[in-house]
Amino acid sequence: MTHKHHHNNNPFKNDSELFEEKKEQEKETPTEEQSVDKTNEADDKLKELQEKYDTLNQQYLRLAADFDNYRKRQAQEREDLLKYGAENALKKLIEVLDNFERGEKALANVEDCKQVKDSFNLVHKQVIETLNKLGLETIDTNGQSFDPNFHEAVMQTPTNEYPENTIINELQKGYKLGDKVLRPSLVNVATEG
Repeated sequence: MTHKHHHNNNPFKNDSELFEEKKEQEKETPTEEQSVDKTNEADDKLKELQEKYDTLNQQYLRLAADFDNYRKRQAQEREDLLKYGAENALKKLIEVLDNFERGEKALANVEDCKQVKDSFNLVHKQVIETLNKLGLETIDTNGQSFDPNFHEAVMQTPTNEYPENTIINELQKGYKLGDKVLRPSLVNVATEG
């Protein structure tokens, strides 16, 4: 009885099988040349990544330096604004002082009370105009509803004459510069009677 051995079990492989097997092994095991190619490829990739990293790092360092300069410039500008902003305001107010002094001299021997009042009102008006030019605004309270952002209620009066929360009268003027409240208005507010 003859046994037909299956190729896989056959320890004696013929030439064509051996050739196929060698080809398979070559596929799996890279030759020295393929291995060198892969190393070069890896080196190139590494070099490319290193270059990208260096570029990004340079950009980051530049940005960091720019930001630092910007921060210093902002701080300097703030300082200058405080210093020279006050300087400009004082220069304008010096002119008002001059007028007070002129008025004082002019009124030194005046007996007429109306003339004194007129001079006083004139200088007062000039003070207000100068401060308005510098950005000072009076907070409006006339017929306004109470707003805690701008008004401070120092009195509350129960009444039926005004709607609740309406400002009845102003006890001290409030002022603001743009949106910034420098001093709230002191007011009397209507509550339910």
